[in-house]
Amino acid sequence: MAPPPAPRIQRPAPRPISHIVTLPRDRAMTPLRSGLPVPVRRRGGMMVTLGNLWVLHRRLAVRLVALLALVVALAGAYGFREDLSELAMIVGEVAQGRISEAGFAIDRIEIEGLALTRETDVARALGIAAGDTSLGYDVEGARLRIEEIPSVAQATIRKVYPDRLVVSITEKTPMARWRVDGATMLIDAAGHPIAPAGVGNGELMLVIGEGAGDDALPMINLMNRYPDLTFDLAALNRVADRRWDLIFYSGLRVLLPETGVTDALSRLNDYQLRHQLLERDLDLIDMRVAQYVAVRPTLREDDGQ
Repeated sequence: MAPPPAPRIQRPAPRPISHIVTLPRDRAMTPLRSGLPVPVRRRGGMMVTLGNLWVLHRRLAVRLVALLALVVALAGAYGFREDLSELAMIVGEVAQGRISEAGFAIDRIEIEGLALTRETDVARALGIAAGDTSLGYDVEGARLRIEEIPSVAQATIRKVYPDRLVVSITEKTPMARWRVDGATMLIDAAGHPIAPAGVGNGELMLVIGEGAGDDALPMINLMNRYPDLTFDLAALNRVADRRWDLIFYSGLRVLLPETGVTDALSRLNDYQLRHQLLERDLDLIDMRVAQYVAVRPTLREDDGQ
């Protein structure tokens, strides 16, 4: 079977050009040196080159110009740094003076909650100079300085406009009196000195000796378990920072061991309840050896011994 004939492609017949215009001889194209039918004008020069660079690398150029301006500004500021600082100080002083004249100068300070803390220490921590204003006063910085005072647990400062500050202080709770190197201090629960002890602190337990402050609270809590042993107790004496002695107002001294203090106090409490041992005419009770108690009677001059 013969293949089907290929499709024919019909093309439009060419149309004749009806009008042909002949150029005059004087306008006929003449070949140029470059071989092109029209002359080509070449652009050049520095401005053209810079313009091309600006179009192609505009973002980089802007960054370079900004960096150059910043370098120039920093160099100028460094050269005139002293003059600029003096100018800033003068402007600040003038502004501060204007605010003070407007009635915002700090004129009154109220301090609440002082018992152990000295008012002069708080005033020094506030750091208020003549002419300071309530608007520019740094409350947070002053609060942190006040809380660095050993006797202060927490402080708050409140501005009362236009010219008043109210300082509220929460003090640490003294747990005992600590006597060392001839001075008696109040100590907190961690054994840190917080203020000098006074006559009004006589109800607090007195601990004596090097290292007594650090171990005072556990020993005081242990003694409070035996009220019959603390009735006439004058002080707890730390010996070589290793063990404790109980000192009573009668002059009696009880020597406790380095270890097993709880057992020793329990036995001493039993002796007191059964035999009133602490009320005997004794000046020493030695309990440093477990399961043994050594006593020494008081030696008096009128005994003839």
